[in-house]
Amino acid sequence: MMSAAFIVTKEHRRFTEFANAVRKERTLGICHGDAGVGKTNSARRYANWDALEPYITEWGPRGDQDAKHFALANRSRTVFYTPEVLPRPKDLMRDIDRWQLKVGICVGEHQGCLGTVPHKTSHAAYLVELLIIDEAERLTPTVLELLRDHHDRTHLAMIFIGMPGIDQRFRHYPQLYSRLGFSHRYRALGHDELLFALDRHWKRLHRTLDPDDFTDAQAIAAIERITRGNFRLLERLFLQIARVLQINQLEVITDDVVEAAASILVIGT
Repeated sequence: MMSAAFIVTKEHRRFTEFANAVRKERTLGICHGDAGVGKTNSARRYANWDALEPYITEWGPRGDQDAKHFALANRSRTVFYTPEVLPRPKDLMRDIDRWQLKVGICVGEHQGCLGTVPHKTSHAAYLVELLIIDEAERLTPTVLELLRDHHDRTHLAMIFIGMPGIDQRFRHYPQLYSRLGFSHRYRALGHDELLFALDRHWKRLHRTLDPDDFTDAQAIAAIERITRGNFRLLERLFLQIARVLQINQLEVITDDVVEAAASILVIGT
């Protein structure tokens, strides 16, 4: 199976700028976009969550790993959180408080090592500056009110990530909606960015992409038509392309290979 190395796209850079602005202004923000365009990946990348989440989950000193993770926490000062379906308000807020405290402790440890501030565990949660909540459609009105109150009391910046239309849904909660400072639409890959991503995928399969080559150009056109720039679908498609190449002992990615790989997938419209 191919490694899913992160690809820095224009949309990810735009998300980073958006998150930095929300964090700096200590306000609330909404990020919305179609399923699979890369919202969650960008948010986890911003929070360094792929590294921090397993480290914080297995709580306790681990020698050489500690300084690295303390530095990552200090760099992002962000908690990434995905609520359960139909979350219980008290349980959700308890979870968020726990993650905020643990990330804050890591930030405090980093600052303590640098000698910039004395480390006080009781103040650790306040060292976190941003909370990113994925799948925000799952949040009930009670949870939204609790989060709004938490923001008012602590000035913790928050980003709610969801599908298109979530910004309209929030209009039904005036107390929350009036505090929204930024709204960001996460778009699918454009043509040039798709070529950049495809070049990475070709290299992972130990092949070289040449858009001026007729065979490669046909394959690119087929992939663009099938995925429409959807990042998640692109990743799934290339897993099947690698499988088709291996099973049939093929060396070249053609449009026929792409179509055969796509026929295996369940692709929503």
